[in-house]
Amino acid sequence: MQQFHYKALPIDVHFGVGKSNEVKDILLQHGYQKVLVITTPGQEEAGRQLAKELQEVCAGVYPHAVMHVPVEVAGKAVEFAKDNDIDCCLGLGGGSTIGLAKIIALKTHLPIVAIPTTYAGSEMTSIYGFTENNLKTTGKDNHVLPKVVIYDPNLNLTLPAKISACSGMNAMAHAVEALYAKDKNPIISLMAIESIKALQSSLPVIVGDLTNISARQKASYGAWLAGVCLGSVGMAIHHKICHVLGGTFNLPHAQAHAITLAYSVHYNRHADIEAMDRLAEAFGVSSCEEVGLVIYRLNQSLGIDLALKDIGLPKEGPSEVARIVCDSPYSNPREYNYDELEKLLTKAYLGLPPA
Repeated sequence: MQQFHYKALPIDVHFGVGKSNEVKDILLQHGYQKVLVITTPGQEEAGRQLAKELQEVCAGVYPHAVMHVPVEVAGKAVEFAKDNDIDCCLGLGGGSTIGLAKIIALKTHLPIVAIPTTYAGSEMTSIYGFTENNLKTTGKDNHVLPKVVIYDPNLNLTLPAKISACSGMNAMAHAVEALYAKDKNPIISLMAIESIKALQSSLPVIVGDLTNISARQKASYGAWLAGVCLGSVGMAIHHKICHVLGGTFNLPHAQAHAITLAYSVHYNRHADIEAMDRLAEAFGVSSCEEVGLVIYRLNQSLGIDLALKDIGLPKEGPSEVARIVCDSPYSNPREYNYDELEKLLTKAYLGLPPA
């Protein structure tokens, strides 16, 4: 066995149906008394309802989070937090909301409490990101790692089928890349396989029955594990591609992850044989050559858009994405090859199978 380093994430996690009813008590246990509730405009009503439940503990609602965290939005949020003398940021929502809370924490060192309503996984990481001049910048800082995460599968029940599916595949991407990360370790690899299996089995059930609370629990469990994976080891080619798709072309985050995963895995299919063999086993196929295709077919079965052009990538997108990815790559078990990457991204643009 190879040497490895594993460090557990110092996060207080509360998981279970109905846990969102305990938010005020949990906040008070941690000493938070002037909490700013952060949401997107679409979840403002939910944020204000939570504010009512928190009563005197809530200092206000900030419903201005948007996708990819533009620097202009982040700057206004940081100033608002400073001006209102809060002692905690509470992110109620998905990756956009928690992403904005992280930038506030990065600039102010305020603690974060996260209540995820999607399967994004951002709540379990010290990774932050923002977009400026059509380029997405990411980094790691312990100040943005939430102190508390509260998972309540009841909060996912209103997620439409397509968003549930894309968000779940977004989470799966975190687990998949953890298996071939530069700093992978056996503990995280076990979590990654468990996450993939949980999401693979629960997402089709959810798409068929949005109110199936057992499947919602399983998907939340898989997303939590995937978030631990993302927060514990490095990112690779898939995340780099998606950060370019989002930062440069403003493509919807979860959909970009869902579509691209099959092609990223296919690109790496011969790069880390141990990881690919484990992926093949998890997906129930006999060869690493089939893993990308089985993910593509899973997307098909979930009703996810298959073509990047259908979610906003322009015709010149594949070549531009390949260029940016190769110019500033993340660590990856296989070297970056512009020509092959452009061909795969062209298939993703058209919605063709990876192999």
